[in-house]
Amino acid sequence: METAKLTVRLPKKDLEFAKRYAQEHRITVTELIDRYLQRLQEGQPAAIHPEVERISGLVPSDIDAESLYYEHLANKHK
Repeated sequence: METAKLTVRLPKKDLEFAKRYAQEHRITVTELIDRYLQRLQEGQPAAIHPEVERISGLVPSDIDAESLYYEHLANKHK
């Protein structure tokens, strides 16, 4: 694979976050960016937090959760 060098200007807080995230996951910032770009090319969505993944699918798809929520709020504040 042929590689090329790229200079990217980011807000300092974003760069510090990227460095910290990469360090915590034992990868380089280059690997972090490469993995993200690969996911974009493959059409994969951003990673889902494990807690969200754990509770996904608990509500049956035929239930209109939004309507039920607003109905609950309306009844709560009567």
